[in-house]
Amino acid sequence: MPWPGSGDPYNAVVGLDDGRRVAMHYRRGKGLYEQHSSGQAGGWTEPRLIYGTKTEACQGIHLRAFGGTVAAIADFGQYCSDGEPPMESVAAVAAGNLRSWDLNLRRSFDGWERVSAGEDGTEITFRRGSSTLVWRRSGGFSK
Repeated sequence: MPWPGSGDPYNAVVGLDDGRRVAMHYRRGKGLYEQHSSGQAGGWTEPRLIYGTKTEACQGIHLRAFGGTVAAIADFGQYCSDGEPPMESVAAVAAGNLRSWDLNLRRSFDGWERVSAGEDGTEITFRRGSSTLVWRRSGGFSK
């Protein structure tokens, strides 16, 4: 992986039940990148941009695995380092081979606080207060 150390809130790694891993990291002035490994013997894929932005990262990157499905939360904003709330809130989900990510962008939103899944990982729910966003494997994000 292209970044050193641990404990950086803008670098996140999660393991799946089958041994695969997913990593995301923020590159200043570029956006949110994803990589994944194929398991025990496999190396990492090349970093791939899944959300481009020139704004600052806010509140860290959060990854959760639910079976073979991975959910991500990442927030961005112009003045986050000054304590301003995010202006771009990204919810992302990948399932199966992890090669494609469904992405939902909310502007002028304080960011998703938590993510949960149905028992088999085919339905993912992002929440903040009374706001919810649902992703289904059969149809992507709700409108």
